[in-house]
Amino acid sequence: METVAKRLYEAMFLVDSAQAAADWDGTLAVINNILQRADAEVVSMRKWQERKLAYDINRTTRGTYILCYFKVDGRRISGIEKDVQLSEQVMRVLVLTTEKRPADMLERDISGEPEEKPAEESAKTETGAKPAEEKSGTSETDAKPAEEAPKKPEEAPAEPPAEAPAEPTDAPAENAEPAGEAAASESDKAEEVEKKDESAE
Repeated sequence: METVAKRLYEAMFLVDSAQAAADWDGTLAVINNILQRADAEVVSMRKWQERKLAYDINRTTRGTYILCYFKVDGRRISGIEKDVQLSEQVMRVLVLTTEKRPADMLERDISGEPEEKPAEESAKTETGAKPAEEKSGTSETDAKPAEEAPKKPEEAPAEPPAEAPAEPTDAPAENAEPAGEAAASESDKAEEVEKKDESAE
């Protein structure tokens, strides 16, 4: 009999959140059953996250992701994917090989430990930007208007282009009045017309 080398695979199963909440053990049993049919050895299985789906799947808007690590012959992966397609409980699955993943990262994922952040990033997230704001004496709301305040040199409107000088004409402008006087004289004329109308009545 031929011995088959089983490789470690990572799978993300997507199930309906309502179904998972109602019968968590039953949901895990369905996934285990699919993997047992493929002669897979389950290394780790845990709830990864519950999220709103980008689009509805079978009229379902929220899904629970189950992260699973298992060892199986690579030729059996297509059978697992086919069983998921035929399953009414599992909506989707994504199976990936773990060959190119670093061993320490893989161990953390299998054990369910949170990912470690580099020292610089963790110091930033622990202290955050708020202490710097507190030291300066400005709050976040005070800082926003100052940032949004326009800089005067950048927003200064461009000077309108100089108007071309009027072409000289041979005829003198006899009836030309300055703009202010013209507006005043029109209103005076309108008042005179009203007075004449009143006196005529």
